[in-house]
Amino acid sequence: MKRWIARVVGAAVLVGAVLVSWNWSAEKPPFGHECRFYKTLFDGQVQCRLCPRKCVIPEGKRGTCNIRQNVNGKLILVTYGKPCSIGVEPIEKAPLFHFMPGHRRLVLATVGCVLRCRFCQNWQISQAAFEDVPHYELSPEQVVAVALHEKAASICFTFTEPTVFYEYMYDVAKLAHEKGLKTSMITSGYIETEPLVELLKVLDAVKIDLKGFTEKFYEEMAAADLAPVLAAIKTVKKSGRWLEIVNLVIPGQNDDPQDTARMCRWLNENTGADTPVHFTRFFPAYKLLSVPPTPVATLVRAYDIAKAAGLHYVYVGNVPGHPMENTLCPKCGKTLIERQGFQVVKNSLKNGRCPYCGERLNGLW
Repeated sequence: MKRWIARVVGAAVLVGAVLVSWNWSAEKPPFGHECRFYKTLFDGQVQCRLCPRKCVIPEGKRGTCNIRQNVNGKLILVTYGKPCSIGVEPIEKAPLFHFMPGHRRLVLATVGCVLRCRFCQNWQISQAAFEDVPHYELSPEQVVAVALHEKAASICFTFTEPTVFYEYMYDVAKLAHEKGLKTSMITSGYIETEPLVELLKVLDAVKIDLKGFTEKFYEEMAAADLAPVLAAIKTVKKSGRWLEIVNLVIPGQNDDPQDTARMCRWLNENTGADTPVHFTRFFPAYKLLSVPPTPVATLVRAYDIAKAAGLHYVYVGNVPGHPMENTLCPKCGKTLIERQGFQVVKNSLKNGRCPYCGERLNGLW
């Protein structure tokens, strides 16, 4: 059974206390929720202003994300209130290691993505058409009700590219804050500055997937550009919202030590030494099935490079049980948070401080 299907089926239990309906296709017209960031052009065309692609969309057509459609001269979000995946998971799976470690998050996604990553782990929903993927009818109020019913401490927008279902995410996050829930987004960072700044008002944490550090990699592997992602990273950091960075290390593609060193120096200069950076292991997926899994030694090398660049919180991911997934005190070096896979097995922090030397660790504890 495909991974995304398992997530959706699991939601049947989650939403038992909330009235929802299930659809296998979209036979009726698109869900009529108007998008926020677009402009009307001539001849009924519209231009989306959400992401750097700035798609010009004729009547009846959709943008690159495949879920924002021109309907009678208005840009409509087709997937508003129609998540294809919902469930409860540990926050460590994000990964977000300095954002209330060990808590349970409600995860939510709709179909659609603005990138075309050849290595996508969730391509069955990120690259799919809305009509081809089963979905729920679930309003923002119902999503928050599910989170409260499941005693989740936060709602996390993830799996595909949350920015493409921007309006739905924004409304859910705003309501979540009103009910005392935290919110986070797992994103590629491929979004224009204006909508990102607005969105950050209702988010507590953001994990950005910095896929590589060369324009060549982004062009060939994601059909995108690097510069907008770097701009988004700086915008999130400037906002004061909690930020973590993930780099999926792919053998022969983005694992050059010099590029890794340049990336780590840039992160230190632009986000500070206290921004956590995760180097995660690649496994063959989607259009890169012939590429082998990342050697653990390559991840350890990246870890050492990041530490040499002055970064305080560096992690190795997708290697369950590896000691480099633990959180260490940047001053005395003691292990403060121990992890096994996606589980926190020990947390020694005292009010965000090391109990051995008193050093304060950066994060939302």
